[in-house]
Amino acid sequence: MDFGLVLQTDPPAAEVVGLMRRAERNGFRYGWTFDSAVLWQEPFVIYSRILEHTTKLTVGPMVTNPGTRTWEVTASTFATLNEMYGNRTVCGIGRGDSAMRVAGRAPNTLARLGDAIDVIRELAEGRETLVDGKPLRLPWVRDGKLPVWMAAYGPKALALAGAKADGFILQLADPYLTETMVKAVRTAASDAGRDPDSVTICVAAPAYVSDDLAHARDQCRWFGGMVGNHVADLVSRYGEHSDLVPDALTTYIKQREGYDYSHHGRAGNPSTDFVPDDIVDRFCLLGPVEAHIEKLKTLKALGVDQFAVYDMHDAKEATIDTYGSEIIPALAS
Repeated sequence: MDFGLVLQTDPPAAEVVGLMRRAERNGFRYGWTFDSAVLWQEPFVIYSRILEHTTKLTVGPMVTNPGTRTWEVTASTFATLNEMYGNRTVCGIGRGDSAMRVAGRAPNTLARLGDAIDVIRELAEGRETLVDGKPLRLPWVRDGKLPVWMAAYGPKALALAGAKADGFILQLADPYLTETMVKAVRTAASDAGRDPDSVTICVAAPAYVSDDLAHARDQCRWFGGMVGNHVADLVSRYGEHSDLVPDALTTYIKQREGYDYSHHGRAGNPSTDFVPDDIVDRFCLLGPVEAHIEKLKTLKALGVDQFAVYDMHDAKEATIDTYGSEIIPALAS
Protein backbone atom coordinates (compact mmCIF):
# COMPACT_ATOMS: atom_id res chain seq x y z
CA MET A 1 0.00 0.00 0.00
CA ASP A 2 1.23 3.47 -0.91
CA PHE A 3 0.75 6.50 1.35
CA GLY A 4 0.04 10.11 0.54
CA LEU A 5 -0.07 13.35 2.53
CA VAL A 6 -2.86 15.87 1.91
CA LEU A 7 -2.46 19.52 2.93
CA GLN A 8 -4.13 22.85 2.37
CA THR A 9 -1.87 25.47 0.77
CA ASP A 10 -2.09 27.93 3.65
CA PRO A 11 0.68 30.51 3.86
CA PRO A 12 3.53 30.38 4.39
CA ALA A 13 4.10 28.15 1.38
CA ALA A 14 7.49 27.20 2.79
CA GLU A 15 5.71 25.30 5.58
CA VAL A 16 3.76 23.23 3.04
CA VAL A 17 7.01 22.44 1.23
CA GLY A 18 8.66 21.51 4.54
CA LEU A 19 5.88 19.12 5.51
CA MET A 20 6.02 17.45 2.11
CA ARG A 21 9.79 16.98 2.47
CA ARG A 22 9.19 15.49 5.89
CA ALA A 23 6.59 13.16 4.41
CA GLU A 24 8.98 11.91 1.75
CA ARG A 25 11.65 11.21 4.39
CA ASN A 26 9.04 9.15 6.26
CA GLY A 27 8.11 6.95 3.33
CA PHE A 28 5.15 8.80 1.86
CA ARG A 29 5.10 8.51 -1.95
CA TYR A 30 2.43 11.09 -2.81
CA GLY A 31 1.97 14.74 -1.86
CA TRP A 32 -1.53 16.13 -2.40
CA THR A 33 -3.09 19.55 -1.77
CA PHE A 34 -6.51 21.13 -1.93
CA ASP A 35 -7.15 23.34 -4.99
CA SER A 36 -9.44 26.29 -4.29
CA ALA A 37 -7.96 29.56 -5.52
CA VAL A 38 -9.92 31.88 -3.22
CA LEU A 39 -9.46 29.96 0.01
CA TRP A 40 -5.79 29.01 -0.32
CA GLN A 41 -2.61 29.85 -2.19
CA GLU A 42 -2.06 28.65 -5.76
CA PRO A 43 -1.01 24.98 -5.51
CA PHE A 44 0.74 24.60 -8.84
CA VAL A 45 3.29 27.25 -7.93
CA ILE A 46 3.96 25.39 -4.69
CA TYR A 47 4.20 22.03 -6.50
CA SER A 48 7.21 23.37 -8.36
CA ARG A 49 8.99 24.02 -5.07
CA ILE A 50 7.94 20.68 -3.61
CA LEU A 51 9.27 18.83 -6.66
CA GLU A 52 12.51 20.83 -6.53
CA HIS A 53 13.09 19.88 -2.88
CA THR A 54 12.11 16.20 -3.12
CA THR A 55 13.42 13.38 -5.26
CA LYS A 56 10.65 10.81 -5.69
CA LEU A 57 7.43 12.35 -4.38
CA THR A 58 4.51 12.45 -6.86
CA VAL A 59 2.38 15.58 -6.41
CA GLY A 60 -1.05 16.75 -7.47
CA PRO A 61 -4.37 18.29 -6.42
CA MET A 62 -7.01 16.52 -4.36
CA VAL A 63 -8.84 17.77 -6.27
CA THR A 64 -8.90 20.27 -9.12
CA ASN A 65 -11.97 20.70 -11.33
CA PRO A 66 -12.78 21.49 -14.97
CA GLY A 67 -14.33 24.87 -14.24
CA THR A 68 -11.81 27.16 -12.56
CA ARG A 69 -9.01 26.51 -15.09
CA THR A 70 -9.29 26.02 -18.84
CA TRP A 71 -8.39 22.47 -19.76
CA GLU A 72 -5.43 23.28 -21.99
CA VAL A 73 -3.94 25.44 -19.21
CA THR A 74 -4.36 22.59 -16.70
CA ALA A 75 -2.72 20.13 -19.11
CA SER A 76 0.11 22.52 -19.96
CA THR A 77 0.82 23.17 -16.29
CA PHE A 78 1.12 19.48 -15.50
CA ALA A 79 3.20 18.85 -18.62
CA THR A 80 5.56 21.68 -17.70
CA LEU A 81 6.12 20.29 -14.21
CA ASN A 82 6.73 16.85 -15.70
CA GLU A 83 9.26 18.23 -18.17
CA MET A 84 11.09 20.03 -15.38
CA TYR A 85 11.12 17.25 -12.78
CA GLY A 86 10.28 14.00 -14.57
CA ASN A 87 6.80 12.49 -14.71
CA ARG A 88 6.04 13.06 -11.03
CA THR A 89 2.54 14.52 -11.14
CA VAL A 90 -0.98 13.13 -10.87
CA CYS A 91 -4.20 14.98 -11.66
CA GLY A 92 -6.87 14.45 -9.04
CA ILE A 93 -10.12 15.92 -10.37
CA GLY A 94 -13.78 16.22 -9.40
CA ARG A 95 -16.87 18.33 -10.04
CA GLY A 96 -15.63 21.14 -7.80
CA ASP A 97 -17.00 21.90 -4.35
CA SER A 98 -15.31 24.78 -2.55
CA ALA A 99 -13.51 26.12 -5.63
CA MET A 100 -16.74 26.60 -7.54
CA ARG A 101 -19.16 27.46 -4.75
CA VAL A 102 -16.94 30.07 -3.09
CA ALA A 103 -16.76 31.83 -6.46
CA GLY A 104 -20.56 31.76 -6.74
CA ARG A 105 -20.75 28.97 -9.32
CA ALA A 106 -22.38 25.55 -9.26
CA PRO A 107 -20.18 22.45 -9.43
CA ASN A 108 -19.49 21.12 -12.92
CA THR A 109 -21.71 18.51 -14.52
CA LEU A 110 -20.49 14.94 -14.80
CA ALA A 111 -20.61 15.22 -18.59
CA ARG A 112 -18.22 18.16 -18.50
CA LEU A 113 -16.00 16.35 -16.01
CA GLY A 114 -15.82 13.27 -18.21
CA ASP A 115 -14.83 15.32 -21.25
CA ALA A 116 -12.19 17.16 -19.22
CA ILE A 117 -10.60 13.92 -18.00
CA ASP A 118 -10.04 12.83 -21.60
CA VAL A 119 -8.82 16.21 -22.86
CA ILE A 120 -6.43 16.96 -19.99
CA ARG A 121 -4.81 13.52 -20.18
CA GLU A 122 -4.48 13.61 -23.99
CA LEU A 123 -2.94 17.08 -24.07
CA ALA A 124 -0.59 16.50 -21.13
CA GLU A 125 0.72 13.34 -22.77
CA GLY A 126 1.35 15.11 -26.09
CA ARG A 127 -1.56 13.79 -28.18
CA GLU A 128 -3.98 15.77 -30.29
CA THR A 129 -7.57 16.08 -29.10
CA LEU A 130 -10.61 18.27 -29.61
CA VAL A 131 -11.08 21.31 -27.36
CA ASP A 132 -14.34 23.15 -27.98
CA GLY A 133 -14.54 21.39 -31.33
CA LYS A 134 -11.06 22.46 -32.44
CA PRO A 135 -8.11 20.05 -32.81
CA LEU A 136 -5.42 20.98 -30.30
CA ARG A 137 -2.03 19.58 -29.27
CA LEU A 138 0.84 20.73 -27.08
CA PRO A 139 3.66 20.33 -29.63
CA TRP A 140 6.49 20.61 -27.12
CA VAL A 141 5.46 17.67 -24.92
CA ARG A 142 7.86 14.72 -25.08
CA ASP A 143 7.25 11.44 -23.23
CA GLY A 144 4.69 13.06 -20.95
CA LYS A 145 2.66 10.93 -18.57
CA LEU A 146 -0.31 12.14 -16.53
CA PRO A 147 -2.58 9.73 -14.63
CA VAL A 148 -5.98 11.30 -13.97
CA TRP A 149 -7.76 10.16 -10.79
CA MET A 150 -11.38 11.09 -10.19
CA ALA A 151 -13.11 11.78 -6.86
CA ALA A 152 -16.63 10.38 -6.60
CA TYR A 153 -19.42 9.30 -4.24
CA GLY A 154 -22.70 8.96 -6.15
CA PRO A 155 -23.63 6.12 -8.52
CA LYS A 156 -23.27 8.11 -11.76
CA ALA A 157 -19.94 9.57 -10.65
CA LEU A 158 -18.66 6.13 -9.62
CA ALA A 159 -19.63 4.80 -13.04
CA LEU A 160 -17.79 7.65 -14.74
CA ALA A 161 -14.67 7.05 -12.66
CA GLY A 162 -14.68 3.39 -13.64
CA ALA A 163 -15.22 4.16 -17.30
CA LYS A 164 -12.64 6.92 -17.76
CA ALA A 165 -10.29 7.57 -14.84
CA ASP A 166 -6.89 6.03 -14.14
CA GLY A 167 -7.63 6.17 -10.43
CA PHE A 168 -10.58 6.55 -8.06
CA ILE A 169 -10.38 8.85 -5.02
CA LEU A 170 -12.78 8.05 -2.17
CA GLN A 171 -12.75 10.70 0.52
CA LEU A 172 -13.72 8.59 3.52
CA ALA A 173 -12.30 5.48 5.19
CA ASP A 174 -15.41 3.52 6.14
CA PRO A 175 -14.81 -0.13 5.15
CA TYR A 176 -18.44 -0.86 4.27
CA LEU A 177 -18.76 2.15 1.97
CA THR A 178 -15.28 1.55 0.55
CA GLU A 179 -16.20 -2.01 -0.40
CA THR A 180 -19.47 -0.89 -1.99
CA MET A 181 -17.95 1.97 -3.97
CA VAL A 182 -14.83 0.13 -5.09
CA LYS A 183 -17.05 -2.65 -6.42
CA ALA A 184 -19.13 -0.08 -8.36
CA VAL A 185 -16.02 1.45 -9.91
CA ARG A 186 -14.54 -1.93 -10.84
CA THR A 187 -17.85 -3.04 -12.38
CA ALA A 188 -18.08 0.16 -14.43
CA ALA A 189 -14.53 -0.31 -15.66
CA SER A 190 -15.31 -3.85 -16.75
CA ASP A 191 -18.54 -2.74 -18.46
CA ALA A 192 -16.49 -0.13 -20.38
CA GLY A 193 -14.15 -2.83 -21.63
CA ARG A 194 -11.32 -1.87 -19.31
CA ASP A 195 -9.28 -4.01 -16.95
CA PRO A 196 -10.96 -3.29 -13.60
CA ASP A 197 -7.69 -3.85 -11.76
CA SER A 198 -6.05 -1.09 -13.81
CA VAL A 199 -7.96 1.57 -11.82
CA THR A 200 -5.88 2.68 -8.83
CA ILE A 201 -7.94 2.98 -5.64
CA CYS A 202 -7.07 5.82 -3.26
CA VAL A 203 -8.85 6.31 0.07
CA ALA A 204 -8.28 9.72 1.66
CA ALA A 205 -9.25 10.62 5.24
CA PRO A 206 -7.90 12.35 8.35
CA ALA A 207 -5.64 10.31 10.60
CA TYR A 208 -4.87 11.18 14.23
CA VAL A 209 -2.71 8.91 16.37
CA SER A 210 -3.66 9.25 20.04
CA ASP A 211 -5.14 7.40 23.00
CA ASP A 212 -7.32 10.48 23.65
CA LEU A 213 -10.22 9.65 21.34
CA ALA A 214 -12.30 12.65 22.38
CA HIS A 215 -9.58 15.07 21.33
CA ALA A 216 -8.83 13.13 18.14
CA ARG A 217 -12.51 13.24 17.18
CA ASP A 218 -12.74 16.98 17.78
CA GLN A 219 -9.67 17.55 15.62
CA CYS A 220 -11.15 15.52 12.74
CA ARG A 221 -14.89 16.28 12.99
CA TRP A 222 -14.52 18.83 10.19
CA PHE A 223 -14.14 15.93 7.75
CA GLY A 224 -17.70 14.72 8.27
CA GLY A 225 -18.88 18.21 7.39
CA MET A 226 -16.79 18.28 4.23
CA VAL A 227 -18.13 14.91 3.13
CA GLY A 228 -21.60 16.12 4.11
CA ASN A 229 -21.49 18.77 1.37
CA HIS A 230 -21.27 16.03 -1.25
CA VAL A 231 -23.83 13.86 0.55
CA ALA A 232 -26.29 16.77 0.58
CA ASP A 233 -25.97 16.96 -3.21
CA LEU A 234 -26.71 13.23 -3.46
CA VAL A 235 -29.78 13.54 -1.22
CA SER A 236 -31.14 16.40 -3.32
CA ARG A 237 -30.63 14.31 -6.46
CA TYR A 238 -31.69 10.84 -5.33
CA GLY A 239 -33.74 11.39 -2.18
CA GLU A 240 -33.04 10.65 1.47
CA HIS A 241 -33.61 6.90 1.14
CA SER A 242 -32.52 5.59 -2.22
CA ASP A 243 -31.31 2.23 -3.45
CA LEU A 244 -28.62 4.14 -5.33
CA VAL A 245 -27.08 5.80 -2.25
CA PRO A 246 -26.55 3.83 1.00
CA ASP A 247 -28.31 5.09 4.13
CA ALA A 248 -24.97 4.65 5.87
CA LEU A 249 -23.77 7.63 3.89
CA THR A 250 -26.83 9.90 4.06
CA THR A 251 -28.54 9.53 7.45
CA TYR A 252 -26.11 11.61 9.48
CA ILE A 253 -26.70 14.86 7.56
CA LYS A 254 -30.29 15.27 8.78
CA GLN A 255 -29.14 17.83 11.36
CA ARG A 256 -27.00 19.73 8.85
CA GLU A 257 -28.11 23.38 8.76
CA GLY A 258 -25.60 24.97 6.41
CA TYR A 259 -21.90 25.28 5.70
CA ASP A 260 -19.41 28.13 5.95
CA TYR A 261 -16.54 27.61 3.51
CA SER A 262 -14.31 30.03 5.39
CA HIS A 263 -13.70 27.13 7.81
CA HIS A 264 -13.51 24.43 5.12
CA GLY A 265 -11.26 21.54 6.02
CA ARG A 266 -10.19 23.01 9.35
CA ALA A 267 -10.24 21.64 12.88
CA GLY A 268 -12.86 23.37 14.99
CA ASN A 269 -15.11 24.12 12.01
CA PRO A 270 -18.36 25.38 13.65
CA SER A 271 -20.39 24.17 10.64
CA THR A 272 -19.70 20.55 11.56
CA ASP A 273 -21.22 20.33 15.03
CA PHE A 274 -23.93 18.07 13.56
CA VAL A 275 -21.40 15.30 12.80
CA PRO A 276 -21.75 12.53 15.44
CA ASP A 277 -18.83 10.65 16.98
CA ASP A 278 -19.65 7.40 15.21
CA ILE A 279 -19.33 9.06 11.80
CA VAL A 280 -15.96 10.54 12.75
CA ASP A 281 -14.82 7.09 13.87
CA ARG A 282 -16.06 5.42 10.68
CA PHE A 283 -14.80 8.02 8.20
CA CYS A 284 -11.40 8.69 9.83
CA LEU A 285 -8.48 6.78 11.33
CA LEU A 286 -8.25 7.49 15.04
CA GLY A 287 -6.72 5.94 18.14
CA PRO A 288 -3.42 4.24 18.91
CA VAL A 289 -1.04 2.91 16.26
CA GLU A 290 -2.57 -0.56 16.41
CA ALA A 291 -6.02 0.77 15.49
CA HIS A 292 -4.62 2.53 12.42
CA ILE A 293 -2.79 -0.58 11.26
CA GLU A 294 -5.86 -2.78 11.74
CA LYS A 295 -8.13 -0.48 9.73
CA LEU A 296 -5.55 0.03 7.00
CA LYS A 297 -5.13 -3.73 6.62
CA THR A 298 -8.90 -4.01 6.22
CA LEU A 299 -8.88 -1.30 3.54
CA LYS A 300 -5.95 -2.95 1.77
CA ALA A 301 -7.85 -6.24 1.66
CA LEU A 302 -10.74 -4.39 0.00
CA GLY A 303 -8.46 -3.35 -2.85
CA VAL A 304 -7.22 0.03 -1.66
CA ASP A 305 -3.85 0.87 -3.24
CA GLN A 306 -3.15 4.14 -1.43
CA PHE A 307 -4.18 5.75 1.82
CA ALA A 308 -3.84 9.54 1.74
CA VAL A 309 -3.65 11.23 5.15
CA TYR A 310 -5.58 14.48 5.53
CA ASP A 311 -3.21 16.25 7.90
CA MET A 312 -5.26 19.27 8.96
CA HIS A 313 -5.15 19.25 12.76
CA ASP A 314 -2.86 20.12 15.67
CA ALA A 315 -0.48 17.16 15.25
CA LYS A 316 0.77 17.45 11.66
CA GLU A 317 4.43 16.63 12.27
CA ALA A 318 3.70 13.94 14.85
CA THR A 319 1.27 12.20 12.48
CA ILE A 320 3.79 12.19 9.62
CA ASP A 321 6.55 10.88 11.89
CA THR A 322 4.45 8.17 13.54
CA TYR A 323 3.17 6.96 10.21
CA GLY A 324 6.73 6.85 8.94
CA SER A 325 8.19 4.99 11.90
CA GLU A 326 5.39 2.58 12.86
CA ILE A 327 2.47 2.45 10.41
CA ILE A 328 3.85 2.62 6.87
CA PRO A 329 6.39 -0.19 7.55
CA ALA A 330 3.56 -2.40 8.81
CA LEU A 331 1.64 -1.96 5.54
CA ALA A 332 4.58 -2.32 3.18
CA SER A 333 3.62 -4.15 0.03
